[in-house]
Amino acid sequence: MRLRPTNLVVVARVVVLDYGSGNLRSAERALQRVGAHVEVTADPKAAREADGLVVPGVGAYAACMEGLNSVRGARIIGERLAGGRPVLGICVGMQILFERGIEHGVLTEGCGEWPGTVERLEAPIVPHMGWNTVRAPEGSQLFAGLDKDTRFYFVHSYGVRKWELEAADHIKPPLVTWADHAGDEFVAAVENGPLWATQFHPEKSGDAGAQLLKNWLTTLS
Repeated sequence: MRLRPTNLVVVARVVVLDYGSGNLRSAERALQRVGAHVEVTADPKAAREADGLVVPGVGAYAACMEGLNSVRGARIIGERLAGGRPVLGICVGMQILFERGIEHGVLTEGCGEWPGTVERLEAPIVPHMGWNTVRAPEGSQLFAGLDKDTRFYFVHSYGVRKWELEAADHIKPPLVTWADHAGDEFVAAVENGPLWATQFHPEKSGDAGAQLLKNWLTTLS
């Protein structure tokens, strides 16, 4: 019997989905920094077959959904999740995973992976821009190895201010992380089986963001 080398290193193959929105190159560089092989593409086959799929997003909810639909992104995300294949949403890439977004009175349907509404933050100062702490739940893999006072970089005016997914006895509930901006609480991250997401930008969060991305990569093997 031929033995496999014990020092074999398996490099995760990650696709950053290019649908015309997001800090594509920043995400690419951040993932490369923590050891992933990264491809930025809108190719459906590559997005489906990668070990991990990153869905970035910046700007308006409606524009992001339009771009996502143009590359059949919602379908790709759904197919990956049906097969238990990891997906990571970032910023508006997290927001579009919810049922709907409301901006300037206009309602836009999202991917519907989670119930809930993305709406304008009710804080005296908007946008929420800069470094902030989060409140991660016990047992979080996403924030493993990070202190509770660790800060992450946020830049957004909208968010999910109410978690609407009801608990079910036969399903492990998602782990929801919260943050506070000027007294207004919003969802900062979610861990739900193969679907993880952050409202903040790990690719702009220095060493803390790098550790978080490393934690996500460990789920791809």
